[in-house]
Amino acid sequence: MNVESTKPPQSLRDIQHIILILSGKGGVGKSSVTTQTALTLAGLGYKVGVLDIDLTGPSIPRMFGLEGHSIYQSEQGWIPVTKYEDGSGSLKVMSLGFLLNDRGSSVVWRGPKKTAMIKQFIKDVVWGELDYLLIDTPPGTSDEHISIAEELRWAQPDGSIIVTTPQNVATADVKKEINFCRKVNLEVLGIIENMSGFVCPHCAECTNIFSKGGGHKLSQDLAIDFLGSVPIDPTFVELIENQKTEGSNLVDLYRSQALFPVFQDIIKAVEKKEIPSRVSN
Repeated sequence: MNVESTKPPQSLRDIQHIILILSGKGGVGKSSVTTQTALTLAGLGYKVGVLDIDLTGPSIPRMFGLEGHSIYQSEQGWIPVTKYEDGSGSLKVMSLGFLLNDRGSSVVWRGPKKTAMIKQFIKDVVWGELDYLLIDTPPGTSDEHISIAEELRWAQPDGSIIVTTPQNVATADVKKEINFCRKVNLEVLGIIENMSGFVCPHCAECTNIFSKGGGHKLSQDLAIDFLGSVPIDPTFVELIENQKTEGSNLVDLYRSQALFPVFQDIIKAVEKKEIPSRVSN
């Protein structure tokens, strides 16, 4: 094997922690979890990057109010779109969605082209110094996941966060995702149970409309850490849908959301693992 191929991509050189967000199936809110994790980390003063390589449905630009933005090529590679930046925290985003004309455009590519795009997204984005890079992946365990695992093999990512909903049909697919992680030697940092109840926007009472506890039980059965339960909160949906593309400070607005402390606890649970930084001091 070529010695050069065993080195991590230069684009990831100054990134301290890399976390993949995975789900066993579509429709469990994986991109929503990615978005809220990123907003919380940036709100806590971290430098954060979000890499959206969900080629089947790149929704991250819409989540961050960045639809219609363009990305530019420099001599070093693609420049991600900066959503937020202050004295300490920052938030940068890179997505296939920036290369599509509109959210209704579909990606009809064969495997080799998808693999080439994933490789380019991982190797050719100029992130600079980051505390965290969150990678939003396609649902399931497809060829794209194998490509992602191969490209990150020498990059030593921290591991993955698995997103599920409480129902049995979702938790059954999560088992396949966890088996995939184990086969490619990707650490599973924990499970998040998304859509765990519905928070009434009027009285703030949480109702378990989709049942509850499936993700927690799965984590116990598989001896994997349970990171937390995230209810459906219509105020967050409203925040995302009504944000202005220009001039809005989504990070500051999210700090006032009821879900902000929920994701603070999730981040604390991950930080307790004390995973060493990828960047040598």
